[in-house]
Amino acid sequence: MSNFVKELKRREVFKTGGLYIGIAWVLIEASSVILPTFGVPDWVFKGVVIVAFVGFPVALVLAWFYDVTEEGVHREDETEEPAGTILSSRLTNFVIIGILAVALSMSLYFNLSGRPGEVIELEPVSVLIADFDNQTGDPMFNGLLEQALTIGVEAAPNVTAYARNAAQELAKKVNTDESDNLIAPTAKLIAVREGIQMVLAGSIKSAGSGYELLMTGFDSFNDEEAFEVSIAAKSRNDVLTAVGTLSEEVREALGDESFKDADAATVETFTAASFEAARDYVTALDLSYKGNHEQAAALFKSATEKDPNFGRAYSGWALSAYKLGNKDEADELWKKALTLMNTMTERERLRTLGLYYAVVTQNFSKAKETFSELIEKYPSDAAARNNMQVVSFMTLDFKRAAEEGKVLLQLYPKSSLYRANFALLAKYSSQFEEAEKAAQQLIDEDPNYAGPYLVIATAAVARDDFDGARAAYQRMLQATRSEFDEFMGAYGLADIEMFIGNFRKAREIVDVSTAEDIGRGNKTTAANKLMIIAESYAGEGNNVEAIKTAQQLFEIGTSTSHKVSAALVAVRAGDDE
Repeated sequence: MSNFVKELKRREVFKTGGLYIGIAWVLIEASSVILPTFGVPDWVFKGVVIVAFVGFPVALVLAWFYDVTEEGVHREDETEEPAGTILSSRLTNFVIIGILAVALSMSLYFNLSGRPGEVIELEPVSVLIADFDNQTGDPMFNGLLEQALTIGVEAAPNVTAYARNAAQELAKKVNTDESDNLIAPTAKLIAVREGIQMVLAGSIKSAGSGYELLMTGFDSFNDEEAFEVSIAAKSRNDVLTAVGTLSEEVREALGDESFKDADAATVETFTAASFEAARDYVTALDLSYKGNHEQAAALFKSATEKDPNFGRAYSGWALSAYKLGNKDEADELWKKALTLMNTMTERERLRTLGLYYAVVTQNFSKAKETFSELIEKYPSDAAARNNMQVVSFMTLDFKRAAEEGKVLLQLYPKSSLYRANFALLAKYSSQFEEAEKAAQQLIDEDPNYAGPYLVIATAAVARDDFDGARAAYQRMLQATRSEFDEFMGAYGLADIEMFIGNFRKAREIVDVSTAEDIGRGNKTTAANKLMIIAESYAGEGNNVEAIKTAQQLFEIGTSTSHKVSAALVAVRAGDDE
């Protein structure tokens, strides 16, 4: 063996191997960066690696039999002393060491900082999650699995899930029985209508003592099956965890593999202390989407009683309480939700913080900062961009608001909500003709969509068409889907009457049930009505009633706009103090 090693050294086999490894290493590292940059297929890089490995033993064999001298290549047996070979010089030693050092440096740099060729900008993917086909006979799974899957797939930065409440409203128009069931065929029709790229249709069935879950992705543009994944759950309590694993496979099928580098503790899944708590939460969420905040608040409360650490249930309860005008209760619930942020996914934490700043503290700059972080991490999050559009408008950053509006229309080019917001932005920019055109298109598609009537009414007022504005607000009242829409219709009618000097008529429109509103704890609605009443008294010169109502408004008002309105009425009525 000693003689063999000496012979290897004499024939420069070791140096040849070192030189070959260095050059091959550099070529492989360079190819891993350069080839993807020019869109070269993966098989080319694989070929480079295979050739490099296969060539190594060939190079060693050739080094054994041949010498490379200044006179050319000679067989080893042609000369007894190979001292004249090129590889025998001291300079060659430094060259080999230098090449190996370069190869090692490249390898360390690319592996520690990430290979530039492997940075992939994922295309945004919009998905609509259809109702799971529940074949177990257990109603507890209805609606719960869809919510869990939504949280799981939206952990992917390139995925945005279409809002289920909006999809259910569209389902009523598509289904022959006018139900809001989102079965797979209905979901496919809605996806085509709204320009949603992918429909996720799942099923769950019993399998012995456990369950089997299956998820199929359909490309809505050509109605072809894009992928199919499945997972098993050992028991009922393991189903939500199984949905989390299923969502990872869906994310991978949609091009996202970021979860593979995450710790198990950071994988975003829907969890609750009990199925019952989760069931109450999902039902409450559905009710809040539909504007039924009283029942929603009761069920959110029930969920927190069954699971005192259910952070997202507290935030949902807080939002419903705020919508009901119970500001003090909402503030306490928000504080509780903020202490339980660690029970939420990263996306939910940022959404909750953003809403807290925007709705509760009305710190729009901080809300904007939070939504910016959310968008940076999840650029396809439509809800984040929509909220960013709102807070940008509130901070007078109309350019950013318009930019977010364009991105939203790119994500969902047929979305009624985002098109309505575009119409509102155009209206606020005094582009009444463009705003009215966009709003009318929405009304033609759905006469019962309340939002666009506000744009139509404002445009009518701008051209002194008060009858047209009244008609639009009346249609808004008839099309109302929530208490807020109903109030906006009434507020608009009262606003017109004040604008043309009919102050008494303005009061008659809204001067009802303020005491009842206050008794129910709905201070927001009561303050909105008092604001109109106080301004109408001031408008007709009844300073005594104006100041009296303004004082009441100031005491129960829940927002800055209420306080400012009360102050302006007082100044107008001569009560500077």
